[in-house]
Amino acid sequence: MSLDGKVAIVTGAGRGLGLAYAQELARRGASVVVNDVDAAATAEAVAAIQASGGQAVAMVAPVGPTETAQQLVSTAVDSFGRLDILVTNAGVLRDTVLWKMTDEDFDTVINVHLRGTFTTVRETVRHLRAAGEGGRIICIGSPTGQRGTFGQTNYAAAKAGIVGMVRTWALELKRAGITANTVVPVAATAMTATVPYFAAAVRADENGEPMPAFFRHELGFGTADDVAGLIAFLGSDAAAGITGQVIGIGGDRLQLWTHPEAAVTAYHEGGWSYDALVEAWPTQFAGAVQSVGERFPELPEEFKAAAS
Repeated sequence: MSLDGKVAIVTGAGRGLGLAYAQELARRGASVVVNDVDAAATAEAVAAIQASGGQAVAMVAPVGPTETAQQLVSTAVDSFGRLDILVTNAGVLRDTVLWKMTDEDFDTVINVHLRGTFTTVRETVRHLRAAGEGGRIICIGSPTGQRGTFGQTNYAAAKAGIVGMVRTWALELKRAGITANTVVPVAATAMTATVPYFAAAVRADENGEPMPAFFRHELGFGTADDVAGLIAFLGSDAAAGITGQVIGIGGDRLQLWTHPEAAVTAYHEGGWSYDALVEAWPTQFAGAVQSVGERFPELPEEFKAAAS
């Protein structure tokens, strides 16, 4: 099933994951608006898509402002006559522990990831609802938004917020035939290149070598191209019945994340007083306390040197 005749916007598409998404959508037949803040990278991305026989135009601007969202939609419609798919991928990092994080660190990440997703989706949905032909909203999440990561208060808040918005949008947009899903990629990118644990995998990807099976299979960690197929699938008619989901992908692994549910439910006549909690917690609740952060298996010996 191709994407012939479809038109997509991909934010943050100048390089890395966003570029892989834009290239795969174009390869499947979609015309693509390539957005990024780096004019040179955006021009190179458009040229690469066109050189491969695809259709693409550039739109250089930072996401977050409503004006950017409006320009993205108008660029798609003016250039290709319609709009069908939005992929909100643009992002930045300002990592530091809570007590060292500045207001600017927090606001910058929230503005690009969370507000940028909100404004771009809002403008896209206004167009899609008026057009009356349905559509696809694909927002990029992160394991950090699902589990938490040391030093990423701002990023965790933004990515968890995106998941909450997508679940709400799935409810609001159902009657209009517009799906909304979150993709949680795990891949070798500029963001993961700084994590020592993934060093051997990132090095292999940079050298054009096959990524070791330990990373691809055990960790679900792969290349940007490994994620792109899911993006194209969710943008297609084959995914018309899939909405409100959080789907993790990386390497050889695909995961359908659960929505939060109560791990334990208990009742106490008259309510839960301090004394009642002191008595009941060890036997009724302590065994179900949830873990935080991602837990990785020990690196095999052959990869430890790269991580040191």
